[in-house]
Amino acid sequence: MGIAELLQGVDGSGEFGVWLGRLDGVPVFEHEAERAHYSASTMKLPVAMAMMRKVEAGELALDQPVTVHNDFASAGSGRFAVDPDEDEAPATWEKLGTEVPLGWLATEMITRSSNLATDLVLEQVGIPAAHAVLSEATLPSSPSPASKIQRGIDDGPAQRAGISNLMSPAGLAGVLVAVGNQKGASGDYLRDLLAGNQWNGEIPALLPAGTRVEHKNGWDTRIRHDGGIVRPDDADPFVLVVCTTSDLQDAEAQKLIASIALEAWNHRHDLGAVR
Repeated sequence: MGIAELLQGVDGSGEFGVWLGRLDGVPVFEHEAERAHYSASTMKLPVAMAMMRKVEAGELALDQPVTVHNDFASAGSGRFAVDPDEDEAPATWEKLGTEVPLGWLATEMITRSSNLATDLVLEQVGIPAAHAVLSEATLPSSPSPASKIQRGIDDGPAQRAGISNLMSPAGLAGVLVAVGNQKGASGDYLRDLLAGNQWNGEIPALLPAGTRVEHKNGWDTRIRHDGGIVRPDDADPFVLVVCTTSDLQDAEAQKLIASIALEAWNHRHDLGAVR
């Protein structure tokens, strides 16, 4: 069934947004694409992009040592720590108190979606730099960008003060279009990080085995998002973002995103025919 029909099937159970288009940033299908959701881990891609900007500028280096710790300045007031029970990437925790390369943390942040690694990288990069990347990647078709990076992961004081990270499907699509078109070693590095994502229960799940998908997903209570660049061997690449904030069971939300991705895949030779 078409994407619109898939969305009709979950009507009334939450908020769902879709952005589908090409690497030129022109959408071919949108549904509530400008509505912001809590970003969950999708904000980790702009953090990685901001990191690479600073690497290119000589302000950071991928091989520079970073001491792994779990105590951070809040974007609200005071300090906060990451909850290990909410982090499904154990490798960074095993390095507490030791030094690791910044590039290793970036890999953990994207491929395993480590929350602790994210806050360590964000501490090096700075929240304003990460938000600037997100803001500057806004698509021309987005009149009033709703996406924001304002705090680290698990920043409880900031969250209680109403400071949150937001992502719309169009906002994440803009970031993916920017990455997909980025030239040089930094672009290759970022795309390879995304292709190495080890959490593949959404966009890649129903696509043919071996299909390259450069994607970053995110999840939390009632939240399942995924956004990526799909690169078929026999057609031009396309960008798909699906954001869900709903009462669906987690597996149902994943299946919805996977089914939307399959519908886009089935129209890869004529993406504009998607309905």
